Amino acid sequence: MASGRRWHWLTIGLAAVIAAVAIGFVWRQLGRYSLEDVASSVASVPPHHVAGAVFFAAMSYLTLTLFDTLGVRYAGWPDIPYPRIAVASFCALSIGHNLGFAALSTGALRLRFYTRLGLGVGDVARVILFCATTVGLGILALAAAVLLGAAPPESVGLESGAALVLGAACAVLLALYVVAAMVLKVPLRIGGWSIPVPSPRLALQQIGIGFANFAFVAACLWQAITASTGASYLEVVIAYVIALLAALLSHVPGGLGVIEAVVLLILPGADAIGGLVLFRVVYFLLPLVLGATLLGVTEVYAVRSRRRGGSLNGGGGSRAGGTGIGFGGSSTGGGSSGSRGGGTGGVVGG
Repeated sequence: MASGRRWHWLTIGLAAVIAAVAIGFVWRQLGRYSLEDVASSVASVPPHHVAGAVFFAAMSYLTLTLFDTLGVRYAGWPDIPYPRIAVASFCALSIGHNLGFAALSTGALRLRFYTRLGLGVGDVARVILFCATTVGLGILALAAAVLLGAAPPESVGLESGAALVLGAACAVLLALYVVAAMVLKVPLRIGGWSIPVPSPRLALQQIGIGFANFAFVAACLWQAITASTGASYLEVVIAYVIALLAALLSHVPGGLGVIEAVVLLILPGADAIGGLVLFRVVYFLLPLVLGATLLGVTEVYAVRSRRRGGSLNGGGGSRAGGTGIGFGGSSTGGGSSGSRGGGTGGVVGG
């Protein structure tokens, strides 16, 4: 019981620290641009392109909630309501996108939300691993589609032959993942960890939603810069894929400066600064403000619920023997029990 309370306060502390860092990051980011800079950047983009950028950003974050939804199902918890998963996903990703080091930022927030919903630590680790894999599959799928579907524009500086080879390599990796899901019937073992292989259907769903997410992000960027650059969607997609890979390798929070530098390098001479500022405001800063605010609201709600003596998981039955990632040949959830939501609590349980 005492250890459970310590774990509860530890997760509260992690969430509070991340929220504080997120709020500080908002102010630091906004400090890079004067109000006049932001206003003029937005004003230079036609209203229908601003609306398009906002729409595609919203579609991306909506799609990202499906990453977590499938991940929670993969972890063996099919009955958790989608709204609760969506809140956890949006808070974790809107903040994690800006802080960088997703395993620490989004991982800590997912841990905070999902353990409140009854998942064990091993279950949350499986969700995180599943979502990270879906990110990689989505990048591969988008790259394969654009490199195989059309010859890259000359401004990208990529020969058509090289583009076909790279696109084919991406497609082969995707095919191997699906084949592995069809063939492998036992969990993979890496050191002391046991990782279940997703079903073929789940593998295809990962590829589909991963592709959709990054296509939406690229569309958001395209809407933000196309008016000033005249760049086609294909040019922007290729530039974005390269920029995204560079940002992931650099671990720079939100790809700050990396995405802008790569886009300007691949689209030389393009007057894209205003559009890039708009893209960062629409896709990173606005969701960060909303996510940090929503996190604060959920934490206040959880504290009030606990003071009233309510169950954060909504009350109800229990689940014995969780399905966490196995360690040392045994399941971390085995032999333990977690309260599982079954009551009529609020968005995050109550």
